Amino acid sequence: MTKKFCELDHPVLKHKLSLLRDKNTNSRAFRDIMNEVGRFLAYEATRGLPVKKMNIETPITKTETDFVEDYPIVVSVLRAGNGLLDGVLDTLPFSAVGFVGMYRDKFINNTVEYYFKLPEKSEGRDILLLDPMLATGDTAIAALDRLKQYNVGKITMLTVLVSPEGLERIHHFHPDVDVYTVSKEDGLNEKGYLLPGLGDAGDRLYNTK
Repeated sequence: MTKKFCELDHPVLKHKLSLLRDKNTNSRAFRDIMNEVGRFLAYEATRGLPVKKMNIETPITKTETDFVEDYPIVVSVLRAGNGLLDGVLDTLPFSAVGFVGMYRDKFINNTVEYYFKLPEKSEGRDILLLDPMLATGDTAIAALDRLKQYNVGKITMLTVLVSPEGLERIHHFHPDVDVYTVSKEDGLNEKGYLLPGLGDAGDRLYNTK
């Protein structure tokens, strides 16, 4: 782990990633596993959440204990980010949720936004941005640009796979953003797909191809 990048090195996660990579894993199993991975990512990325002391009473005695002071806002990049969303919310059940809808238009060679929604009072709030595939980084950079227009707080990206090229671009344009991932891949093929990758996460999540 570096200051801005963390690759989760855990045998259970590596096993789950192997199942996600397998082309024979069906959509139902793919969704379930992706949600499980989301729980792990959220757990690791929120180790530094601020806590406050509060007094409670156990069945035995009174004691002072820790409660999370402020949950981050979770923002899903549609549609593939929704594969991680339920798992992240299992870990962070009191987080508000936002959505960013974007796609890469090959005809205009640019990222097109079709939906953007943040919870009220997002200014200054920390963000967990969910996008399971960080390939070229174009969509992620566009989403980060939009979030910063709303003066949000610290942004942390949660992703399953990241390319070296995409990671370098993220840290070039947004050096303040931390990235948590399960695997840093070998690179990209001529079509911009991650290698070895797991295919199109959205198609595999929702059985659209």
